[in-house]
Amino acid sequence: MNHIDVFNGDADGLCALHQLRLAQPAASELITGPKREIALVRRVRAAAGDCVTVLDVALEKNVAAVLALLDAGVRVRYFDHHRSGELPRHEAFEAHIDTRPEICTGLLVNDYLQGRHLPWAVTAAFGDNLADSARRAALPLGLPEHRLQQLRELGEALNYNGYGESLEDLHFAPDELYRRMQPFADPYAFMAEDDAFAILRSGYAEDMALARTMQPAEARPMGRIYILPAQKWARRISGVFANLLANEAPQQAHAVLTVRAGGYVVSVRAPLANRRGADELCARFPTGGGRQGAAGINHLAEGDLVSFAAAFFATFS
Repeated sequence: MNHIDVFNGDADGLCALHQLRLAQPAASELITGPKREIALVRRVRAAAGDCVTVLDVALEKNVAAVLALLDAGVRVRYFDHHRSGELPRHEAFEAHIDTRPEICTGLLVNDYLQGRHLPWAVTAAFGDNLADSARRAALPLGLPEHRLQQLRELGEALNYNGYGESLEDLHFAPDELYRRMQPFADPYAFMAEDDAFAILRSGYAEDMALARTMQPAEARPMGRIYILPAQKWARRISGVFANLLANEAPQQAHAVLTVRAGGYVVSVRAPLANRRGADELCARFPTGGGRQGAAGINHLAEGDLVSFAAAFFATFS
């Protein structure tokens, strides 16, 4: 039996897989990519009797590929918190899916493993901009504030690495970053002993300084829209910049659009005070999807900018 692990290239996907394989070691094939590359299951080549584990990848965008695997006699185990659509009804399909806005995949895997690698689940939640959930999950660890902040910084750095239009935009390919994490059951040891964290922390600071110079293209009491240029730093920082804006103004919604050929890549954050509506807004546009509190559109056509802005302000008014 072959094991194939399919995972989102952001902090949540990385930390979810890392927890699982610390508890259940297996020599597995890795299938991943930049955060926005979500149609990952179709890249799986598996045979009857193989086991495919999918983490932090929207089932709604992969259901046809999942059904094909199940029909071929492949076992599929699915951990996720995005819009799922109708779940496959098949004896070889094992679902751990929870779309509540305060849940991330790392926390789902933590529950599945009964807390065996909790610090990495806390890191995942911080990376997914779920600070309150991360702090609640961390209570059994009894960490002082400065140690908790270190996990937050790690989660944000891992998440930052996932954004980009292609692998060339990223500091590390997600599968390489996972392999760097793999030897470390302790996230503090990873931060201290592998230089990946220092590289990501430095890149994050440089890119965020550039993002901080940007002014909103449109601002209203209920939300703000930013448009970033078609540059590598902007593609890398777009999602974490949206998270930062959401944390600074929790009563407002935010959209960060990054220019690309013929249109924009979009990151949307619902107000932290009411994490609802982001997924439904983005799903109105081709290539859009996500979860209730945070969602995105992989390609918003240039001609759809005005209608997107109108829908954004209507959704969060």
